[in-house]
Amino acid sequence: MQALIIVDVQNEFAPGGLRTVPNHAEALAVIRRRVAEARAAGDAIAWVRHHNRPHESRAFVPGSWGAEFSPGLDPRLDREEERLFEKDVYGAFTTTALEQWLEGRGVTSVVVVGFFAHMCLSTTVREALVRGFDVVVDADATGARALEHPLLGRQSADEVRRSALLQLADMGAIVESRPSHALWHASRPLASSAAT
Repeated sequence: MQALIIVDVQNEFAPGGLRTVPNHAEALAVIRRRVAEARAAGDAIAWVRHHNRPHESRAFVPGSWGAEFSPGLDPRLDREEERLFEKDVYGAFTTTALEQWLEGRGVTSVVVVGFFAHMCLSTTVREALVRGFDVVVDADATGARALEHPLLGRQSADEVRRSALLQLADMGAIVESRPSHALWHASRPLASSAAT
């Protein structure tokens, strides 16, 4: 069995949000297609929403516009195959019942989409890998922000996204890009590498 894990597809990453992702509209279009495909196939869908803790930044405050899911991307909790998981840490498996829910459904492989590629998505993929799940990441359904550090220099948002995905591929995740957007389990990976 397979499942789609949607990580933090929230308004905070949209233009006007506090964590804007440059390729937000393009990534959302791909994520919406992934949701439609998963629903059509009867696959499980895990919706993950991030909330910051009170002492953290103004982003992702529970009940705020920024913490809500992006338009057109809402869990259908009346479907047995969909469930909402809320977190206040980077990884979707930490402090949630996500692992138990997936195991209870017989899920052995997951496709992970969402934001930020270098933070919550990356952490979630790593957590899935160490728990023995086969993991696919759709490169077109992710986004990041530019990073700058006085010692390490600067990377553009796309460089950050590609670097994060390259590291995940090196750990054993399959990273793919699917212009045709056929069902993910029938597609070919863009790049993959098993950890050595």
